[in-house]
Order: sequence, then structure tokens, then C-alpha cells
Amino acid sequence: MSGRIVFHIDVNSAFLSWSALDRINRGIDQVDLRTIPSAVGGDEQARHGVVLAKSTPAKRYGVATGEALMTARKKCPNLVVVQPDFHLYVEQSAKLRRILEKYCDQVIPYSIDEAWMIFEGFEALHKDPEAFANKLREEVRDTLGFTVNIGISENMLLAKMAGDFKKPDMVHTLFRSEIPKKLWPLPVGKLMFAGKAAVDKMHSLGIYTIGDLAAADPAMLLSHMKKQGEALRRYALGQETEDMFGMQEESKGVGNSTTTPVDVTDTDYARQILLSLSETVGMRLRADKMKTCCVQVKMRTSAFENYSRQMQLDSATDVTEEIFENAYTLLMRMWDGHKPLRLLGVTATSLTHEEYRQYSLFDQADYEKLEKANKAIDAIRARFGEDSIMRASFLKSNVEHTSGGLNKEKRNKKS
Repeated sequence: MSGRIVFHIDVNSAFLSWSALDRINRGIDQVDLRTIPSAVGGDEQARHGVVLAKSTPAKRYGVATGEALMTARKKCPNLVVVQPDFHLYVEQSAKLRRILEKYCDQVIPYSIDEAWMIFEGFEALHKDPEAFANKLREEVRDTLGFTVNIGISENMLLAKMAGDFKKPDMVHTLFRSEIPKKLWPLPVGKLMFAGKAAVDKMHSLGIYTIGDLAAADPAMLLSHMKKQGEALRRYALGQETEDMFGMQEESKGVGNSTTTPVDVTDTDYARQILLSLSETVGMRLRADKMKTCCVQVKMRTSAFENYSRQMQLDSATDVTEEIFENAYTLLMRMWDGHKPLRLLGVTATSLTHEEYRQYSLFDQADYEKLEKANKAIDAIRARFGEDSIMRASFLKSNVEHTSGGLNKEKRNKKS
């Protein structure tokens, strides 16, 4: 095994595991949250509480990540819910990353609880990949007290899918030679990026397993599903596509993107998502003491069509409201509202440390006051957590007020 080997490391029920360990260590709980029906969730009083993570016992009741806590409680009346502790999660994520970096110089974080390790010339470094992965898994468990799943393959896509086979605390391989046996018998809905609408469409075409999709006629898929069908078939064959994980823009600046749980078909929903993304982009800029001179927006339709536009700004800024206003303008220039969207992204590029602003007679915004307000909000969130303060427009919204904030705002930070 002398070539390229990719590990995907995924913390099992990360937020719940990290909260459970912390609460036991501080003497708050006598019982480990992981052993009872429990969940980490948002503020129920503000009516935007959703399940961020759930225990295995809660999963047996049908509690699902992303659903409203109100719904989860109906399924499981004795559900124990604890508030998220974002600073704790960032700290634990950093500890995990330090262990990974002991063994690999290419650690690519995907979210606060996921990362890839890319090894070149693996055999010369670590010999047997499964044996090494199990050693790494045990080190994380014994040193940090939580468990991870590790998927192994030759590319990032297959490694990530391998890690999802069975949980928790396990190692799985999905090399190209194993695809027919391990991947193709699975229901097509288990394929990455195969949403409900796509699965329903494939079922109507007689495609029920990932193997059915891999063997499907490309011309037929293109005719019925356009680019989406073409892309999904590639994934079924284990082939990656360029920037399929939405990280390309972040290497050029400070960016955030989110794959939406349902199709975006109206401007109000799109506005909320862009505001949420702009919120975390602004937070990251201010944390790094940087400003942006260019805002870029990316969108991906449900048919896997990608579009992006960017706008040069008159003045460098780190103001959330200004980033959002320009992002929304860009989206309206390239989206007519007819094509359902599944991914939106906001990226700040052309970064600078310079402090300058060119004021316009027609500019009604008081950016100095907005800058001070943004910094005050950052200080509150730094002390009490990201959910401690939010814009009123998110109180009754299904959109998280800092989309990707935990996942992507802090992932490149090292403590």
C-alpha cells in the first residue's frame, strides 16, 4: 500500500460526547449523558431550539439531529436536553487536531468534529492502514475520553462514506476494489448528496441501490436528472468531483457555505441563509483583524448547477450587515427564484489589514456604529456562547443564526 491513503475522522455524537465528559468532570452530572436518552439543543424558550446531537438511547426513540426539540420531546418525553457550550467544543476539536497532526502533515478539517488525513507513501510511514487507524482510534478514546469513527480509502469521498458504515468507535475501509461489495448493495439514499427529491426521482427510474445508479445509462440520467444525475453516478462509482465539499473558496479568503436541508425556493428563506452565513464570515474577519474588499456568493441548484458572482467594494469592511447587503445583491443578480437551490455560500476575498472607508453622500448606513455593535456582539458570544445573542429575525426561523459558525468559523483556529 505505497500510494495515497486518506483517513476520514468523525467524532461520534461530538457535541453530546464533549458535553457529557465536561459535565461529569465538573461534577454537574453523576450519569453519563451518552448512556441515557439525551440531546444537545438550542434555546427552547426562543422557539428556535433544534437537536444538535443526540445519544444512542435517544436515537432508539427516533430522535433525529436537526429536528425541533418540541418534536423530539413528543417522541421521547424523558429526553434530557443540555445547552451547547461552543467554547468547549472548539477546545476539544483543537485537542483532537493536535493528535492527528502528530502523525500527518496534511490534516484537512471539514467541520468542528470531522477532518481528513491525507498520507502520501503510506506504507513507508505506517505499514498497515487498518492497524494504524485502530491505534489512532484507541489513542483518541484513551487520551481524550471520546470516540471517533475512521474511514479509509484512496480519496476523500470514499473515506467519508466508509466512516458512516457503522458507528460508534469503529474503523472501516472502502477502497475502489471494495466498492462492488460494500457500497453498491446499499440503498441509493445512503449515497452522499443524494437528497430526498433525487432519491424519489431515481426510484421512479427503477434505481434503488447505489449499484443500480453506478450501472445506469448516463444518457438516461442526464435526460431525466441533468447534471445532478451525472454527478451522483460519479459518486456511486467512487469518483470525486472538483470542490464537491464546498471548500475551494475558503482557501482564497474567509468563507462559509451550507447545504440546505430542503430546497430554497423563496427569497425570504434565501435572505435568512445569506444573513446567517454573513454573520459567521463577519465574525471570522473580526477575529482575524481582517477586512474584505470583495464579496463572493456561490449557489448550487438542486440540479447540481453551480454559479458564482463577486463584487468589489468601495471600502474594506468587516461589518456583517455590509457583507450581507452585497451578498444578497449578488444572489438576486444570478437567481431568478425558479431554480431550487441546495447550497449557498458567502466568501470574503481580497483581504487587508488596512483601515479605510470611502463614504458616499448616498450611503445612509452609520458604519462606525455598526462596527462597534458587531464587536460588542462578538464579545458577548465569546463569553457566553454563540447562542447567547442573535438577531430578532432568527427567533422564529428554521435557519440557524450562525450557519456553519461552529463548523467552519473555528476550524482553522489552533489553540
